[in-house]
Amino acid sequence: MIVEWRALAREERISLFEYIAADNPSAALELDDRIERQTDALSDHPELYKAGRVRGTREMVLTPSYVLVYRIRKQVNVIEIVRIIGARQNYPKGKRK
Repeated sequence: MIVEWRALAREERISLFEYIAADNPSAALELDDRIERQTDALSDHPELYKAGRVRGTREMVLTPSYVLVYRIRKQVNVIEIVRIIGARQNYPKGKRK
């Protein structure tokens, strides 16, 4: 399967990198490398991570503070990276109290 990043997820990855790099550039590089390795591995193991809060998605815990949301689109042989969210973020809207 091919891994594709939606524009919003790509922007969130860049923002996360910049946020962490402001305090600790090496930690930002390490996290970005881990994101790359883990998303590349989805090609061979798309269902490795738990079912997501939104139907049809799955969630990969990147750190205790950040979660990567993805969708498996079997009909087109694609794994679509949808979002990178804060673990405490109200996602999807209205679902957490």
